[in-house]
Amino acid sequence: MAIFDILVGLVTNVHFIFYIISFFVGGIPFGLILAKKFAGVDLKNMGSQSIGATNVLRVVKEKNPALAKKLAVVTVILDAFKGVFMLIVGSLLGFDANALWLMAIMAVAGHCFSPYLKFEGGKGVATGAGVMLFLLPIETLIAIIVWFICGKLLKVSSIASLSAVLALIVAVIFIHGTIPEVNSFMPLGIIVVIVCYKHIPNIIRLIKKEEGKVV
Repeated sequence: MAIFDILVGLVTNVHFIFYIISFFVGGIPFGLILAKKFAGVDLKNMGSQSIGATNVLRVVKEKNPALAKKLAVVTVILDAFKGVFMLIVGSLLGFDANALWLMAIMAVAGHCFSPYLKFEGGKGVATGAGVMLFLLPIETLIAIIVWFICGKLLKVSSIASLSAVLALIVAVIFIHGTIPEVNSFMPLGIIVVIVCYKHIPNIIRLIKKEEGKVV
């Protein structure tokens, strides 16, 4: 009976419902959908098999370079927005910082382990950047600048992304010392761990000097 009461309490808890919705919204594979619809390619069977913008650019470019750039840009925007959208809704409903951070974590987790793709997914960079821009705007803008500079100079997506993650962490420490209102690094740490975990194959290729460039 106690277990039943707990389950009833969870499914009727507004916060819990929004955590689950955030996971499923975050899991929408926009890159995969766009590449299939407009370029006729299946990202899960081509390139790095990731559903993110980098793989969209890499795969679609082989057929249509001009279209590849457009689809990659749209993918970044949509992947970022799906996390931001949930946070905006949560904020309008009066959710506190702890609830918003957990929604952010679930959105990023949904993108990286999409329930629509047998819990496979992307790297979490765009969705992570979206939720971070909402929750930590100044620090995220610094990270985006670092990402842009590294991407332009080195033309290696994984290095640019990981450099941006590091820049975000340093900026948070320098500006706040910890996450405002939450007073803990744990929510940010969880997102960083998820993103870095999804980049393990890239890190291995970087060590072996086999990581490809995005031209």
